[in-house]
Amino acid sequence: MLSMPSSDARSEASSTVLPASPNETGWQRQGKLWSNLKELCELLRIPTTTLLSDEELLFQHVQFKTGQRIHTIGQPFDTLYVVHSGFLKTVLIDEFGNEQVLSFPMKGDLFGVDGIHTKRHASEAVALSNCDLILLPFKKLTALGRTHAEFEHAMYSVMSRELVREQSMVSMLGALSAEARVARFLVSLSERYAEMGYSSKLFNLRMTRHEIGSYLGLTLETVSRTLSAFNEIGLISVDQRSIGIKDIEALKTLRRLPPSSSRAKQLAARKQKAAAANPSHIASA
Repeated sequence: MLSMPSSDARSEASSTVLPASPNETGWQRQGKLWSNLKELCELLRIPTTTLLSDEELLFQHVQFKTGQRIHTIGQPFDTLYVVHSGFLKTVLIDEFGNEQVLSFPMKGDLFGVDGIHTKRHASEAVALSNCDLILLPFKKLTALGRTHAEFEHAMYSVMSRELVREQSMVSMLGALSAEARVARFLVSLSERYAEMGYSSKLFNLRMTRHEIGSYLGLTLETVSRTLSAFNEIGLISVDQRSIGIKDIEALKTLRRLPPSSSRAKQLAARKQKAAAANPSHIASA
């Protein structure tokens, strides 16, 4: 159940959060949805504290449309964001306009912490689908932390969780082959979809193959070729952006793909086995 804020809470939110460019972002200055502390903690998967009343802990929701920027590089920092629904990407952009994808925030993720150190965002966040985000004004968050250590420690654990995920990605990029990187990426997506209550075996890629390649340190062609090879040997099924996971254990342990000649033999053997199991299909054909 969402609670409506008092007039003081409304004025605090509207005065705290201002977009860098209203034409490029999706801020709704008169937000209609608000979440209390319990709902926020459940979304972040941290223990729920009962120390504060709902009236003190109302956090505004803001909606963004596909392609809109949530924050830009160099924008003054004053807010953290929690994904209530939807999918995003965070990116670095060099002087030539090239993007380096850093992460793909989705439901239950916290982002925007890159602005804490310098008080300006070092990355850009862009909606990959229509999104509903919960705003956490940083001044309000730190004030709550000073008086309620339990909540402060829980937020530190959330930030640490995001850092560990980034470190895991850096380690993977340095240690795994291109095929293994794509395989682990699919495993990670499968697990994340399961956490969100969706199917872990059939899901849509919200990001393009180019964006996946940028995230994994691979070219678009390598990502496309690897997905096709996984489809060919029966690890997944691919239909444009729709991915079906057929052998999650093989994806978890895959180091390199077998040579193309071996894959062709495997494919022929599977076809023979399928034909032997269904001879009536051959006769009707």
